Amino acid sequence: MNKPFSPLITIAFVAATSIFMVNCKNETPPAEAAETPALATIAIAKSPFGTTADGQAVDKFSLKNKLGMQVDVITYGGIITAWTAPDKTGNYANVVLGYDNLAQYEKATPYFGALIGRYGNRIAKGKFTLDGQTFQLETNDGPNTLHGGVKGFDKVVWTATEHPVDNGSALKLTYVSKDGEGGYPGTLTSTVVYHLTDDNALEVSYEATTDKKTVANLTQHSYFNLSGDFTKPILDHELTIDADKYLPVDAMLIPTGELKAVENTPFDFRQAKTVGKDIGQKDDQLTKGKGYDHCWVLNGQGFRKVSTAYHPSTGRLLEVSTDEPGIQFYCGNFLDGTLPTPGGGTYAHRTGFCLETQHYPDSPNQPSFPSTTLAPGEKYATKTTFKFSTR
Repeated sequence: MNKPFSPLITIAFVAATSIFMVNCKNETPPAEAAETPALATIAIAKSPFGTTADGQAVDKFSLKNKLGMQVDVITYGGIITAWTAPDKTGNYANVVLGYDNLAQYEKATPYFGALIGRYGNRIAKGKFTLDGQTFQLETNDGPNTLHGGVKGFDKVVWTATEHPVDNGSALKLTYVSKDGEGGYPGTLTSTVVYHLTDDNALEVSYEATTDKKTVANLTQHSYFNLSGDFTKPILDHELTIDADKYLPVDAMLIPTGELKAVENTPFDFRQAKTVGKDIGQKDDQLTKGKGYDHCWVLNGQGFRKVSTAYHPSTGRLLEVSTDEPGIQFYCGNFLDGTLPTPGGGTYAHRTGFCLETQHYPDSPNQPSFPSTTLAPGEKYATKTTFKFSTR
């Protein structure tokens, strides 16, 4: 059950005690700063968002900052249902795809705005082995497991609590996945903090612990359309991805294990180009993904800027920073005009794109990929920031 909130939550911020640093590590603040805290307050509005088919109440929390940005989050799936960002004239508009009501999210959704777990992306044949023991997961993408399985983290109700930060507003979501849920070993306790800062950035910080060795790979699955007009495709958006290589996939979109150079391929986004520039090329990989639906091997290590998306007409610029090794760029290839928009229309082909920071798909079955294994006593911790501005 969700912890009760009053209609307005007043959060006291102590600047010197903000615990989410660039690498998501707790650090002890200087003693002199702790003696003279700087205080500020901001409100998070709460409202009901319906009841699930199995009778669980779902709430919506609206995070706001001093500039006027607003991010709406529901406890079902930790879903971001709306996210306003300014254009070059200062007008704010919603720039993420979503629904009007809970029933639509429960009925049919391509993971609009959701938290994804226990394992983001695909695991081949829904199987992996740890210490000689093979685990069979729920399969929900042909023979494979996608985004956690039949009932992943996007389809459960998270517990919401206020989270103190030194600027903007923040919400902490917690979910305990029991041992064996979806076929995964271990009880996994996951927390995600959405922190909307006063410079129009949303920091998404993930942590998880387990009581048995398991695998973990959490991500955020918002679909962006920076035009703010969901009747328009995103092919005119200019994209960069700081990656020299990407992961080719087989016919079932499982990585082959190769790290292929992007140079002289449609997958080269090291310099800004429109999403539509090369998407129509005759390319085996584009055919398999029905367009872009691949993981890029990000350059560098540590927390760094890895991708940008720019919409020339509105001037909206989105910058993505992360400490993850990969990013899945998906451009809405499977949107087919059957899902309803809040305005009464439908989401057409390629009217939204995702930039999902993560470890590589199928890592539990590919020893050469960075490990996603989490053992008791260890802490899974990662952070991604989505920052908006204009130019």
